[in-house]
Amino acid sequence: MGRIMVEIPIPPKWKQLWDTWDLRCFIVLSLLLQTFLIFAAPLRKRTNKIWIITPLWSAYLLADQAANFAVGLISNSMGNTNDVSVKKGDRIPVENEDLLAFWAPFLLVHLGGPDTITAFALEDNELWLRHLLGLVFQCVAAVYVFAQSLPHNSLWIPTMLMFMTGIMKYSERTRSLYLASADRFKDSMLTKPDPGPNYAKIMDEYISKKEANLPTRIQMVPEPDRAAKSANKAKKGNLTELEVVQYGYQFFNKFKGLVVDMIFSRRERNQSRDFFLNRTAKDAFKVVEVELNFIYEVLFTKLPVVFDLFGAISRFFSLATVCAAIVLFIFKDKTNFSDADVTITYGLLFGALVLDMTALIMLLFSDWTIISLRESPDDEPVKSFKTTIITALLRLRTEGRLWDTKDTPQNKIIGPKLPQTLSLRFLKQRWSETISTYNLIYYCLHPLPETWKFVCDTLGLTGFIDGIRYVYRKECTDKLKEFIFNELKSKSELADDLETAKEISSARGDWVLRVEEGWSSLLKYVVDVDYDQSLILWHIATELCYNSELYDYVRFIKSDIIKVDEENRKIAKSLSDYMLYLLIMQPSMMSAVAGIGQIRFRDTCAEATRFFEDGKGGEQSKIRDITEGERTRGLDLKHINACKDIINVSTEVPPVTVKGDRSKSLLFDGCILAKELMKIEKEKRLDKWLILSKVWVELLCYGASHSRANTQAAQVSKGGELITIVWLLMTHFGLGDQFQINEGQARAKLIVGK
Repeated sequence: MGRIMVEIPIPPKWKQLWDTWDLRCFIVLSLLLQTFLIFAAPLRKRTNKIWIITPLWSAYLLADQAANFAVGLISNSMGNTNDVSVKKGDRIPVENEDLLAFWAPFLLVHLGGPDTITAFALEDNELWLRHLLGLVFQCVAAVYVFAQSLPHNSLWIPTMLMFMTGIMKYSERTRSLYLASADRFKDSMLTKPDPGPNYAKIMDEYISKKEANLPTRIQMVPEPDRAAKSANKAKKGNLTELEVVQYGYQFFNKFKGLVVDMIFSRRERNQSRDFFLNRTAKDAFKVVEVELNFIYEVLFTKLPVVFDLFGAISRFFSLATVCAAIVLFIFKDKTNFSDADVTITYGLLFGALVLDMTALIMLLFSDWTIISLRESPDDEPVKSFKTTIITALLRLRTEGRLWDTKDTPQNKIIGPKLPQTLSLRFLKQRWSETISTYNLIYYCLHPLPETWKFVCDTLGLTGFIDGIRYVYRKECTDKLKEFIFNELKSKSELADDLETAKEISSARGDWVLRVEEGWSSLLKYVVDVDYDQSLILWHIATELCYNSELYDYVRFIKSDIIKVDEENRKIAKSLSDYMLYLLIMQPSMMSAVAGIGQIRFRDTCAEATRFFEDGKGGEQSKIRDITEGERTRGLDLKHINACKDIINVSTEVPPVTVKGDRSKSLLFDGCILAKELMKIEKEKRLDKWLILSKVWVELLCYGASHSRANTQAAQVSKGGELITIVWLLMTHFGLGDQFQINEGQARAKLIVGK
């Protein structure tokens, strides 16, 4: 039986409209996407908001597809240029063929992408070979289009100029992807092969000396340790903005191998450790943030390729060719071209010029420019034109002005300070400076309706919806940074040898509980349980303690409870919710230590939900009628009531005795831990919030040091994560197992004589 073909009738006018404007629409779309990407791409290292990341991801994928499709349309149009009558189904020839040939190189420029983004994820860098093949095929297509327009192409000179620019742009992107790929990135950090002393030569000399009856011996002679000498000169005091950038670049060069799991020497550890032990929390975080920014730019942008000789030549050539093409097109007779196509061509030309100028301005204000002017922090500052430029760039970035605002005659002549509305303070932010929080009790108290839950599960959108509904972002405060820094610093001061450093970094709460007097009875909640189990236990305990105090505050039992240890309470609460967020919402980051955390979380939520459905969680609350007043403003009374109801459950018999080990729920195990914390605080008059804060910092450090390096590196393009900064800080403090325990620092030398 033959096939039945159903032909859908399309009105001729619609088909003609599509054939006329499809190419032009995609040309304009490609230009708009490039404009969006160059301005919006830098935001992704400063924010993790989904309404910014999602459009960026869409634009990144659509930009290449739009340019490729437009090249195909041009090629198809140019392939049907004869006067032979068009057969049914064939594409109608398009007018202005010279302009079509002129547009093709612009699409190569667009395929090269803006300087601010080459890869959206680390995996994109591994596809550099695919981009190389794409470069070859797109160049062939552009050459084909150009050849079809000859010999009557009146725009062949600007077309050739833009074609060369397009090849350079596309080559830059391919080279950036290649250099950022894991294997090539690791190869770039390998030192020259070291064969060591010439064993055969030394042994020949040794034997000949012995045969001559000369007293001869081979002795290992220590080599001069230049790194150790420079480490002893660790700068004291606060850092200037210039020194922050310089030291950030210095440590980036030394420790960028962390991304590919490289091992570092004892000398590098000592140098880094001495430097950070002499820093304040504010300066240490600034240096690490700069270092992570360099990692971001190496892995996800063109900046490393731009700041070399080839990049400088490419920038100059690109700008010159675009300007030349604009001049040539302006003076070209355009009577044979349609007004719409001329307008689109002007848009492409001036769009390319604006994009190039924008890229140059962004390069001017980048950290790479400052480093290229003065790389070493050890250089003595000398008054020069270069110093003036560096000072102006830093001042504009950090204060929103180019000149000093002291009341001097020179400044009065130069001009006043820029208005606050024109301040460029947003440039100071190198990551999101927020932490995402996720709370188990809140999740159980506010479930999705069953219909919505079924739809989300069916479509696989549960995680996406949960991220919008239950994840809240809090500011990463200076107090939190300082607390984490001081904890790491105190541990680093104890870790003079690598064995101790490894032991400290492997602690997940037990080190603090052993060192702090009076808390050793809680060791079983970290030593005898898995890491993911410990996280959920301490999260529940922290939440119950936190809301129990709020309950007492609302009931006027303790009128000053909010003021007592307020900072430690906030730190413990923030880190508790943050670590649960990482465990549940970022499983890839915690995959090395997560265990069966997802199962334990689901079982715990199931038990909590059942508990609340049985009439608990606020419905029988003693404070449910208090709805007004300063004390309850901004408080979730239902949440507070639910936690108090859990605390009130009798826990004389361990949950495992009653329920067995089939369910992995930890709800009432966490309740027991909370009661023990309250009991120790009351009986021994100790601060439970201080110990909770320290335990959470240790749990955070354990997760950071035992996570996969590539997942940490991937976060720098998603607004950054606090755990990534902690991961890098731990390395700089010499905590972890990234360092060589035995390192040869001597060479064999033949010694003749006694």
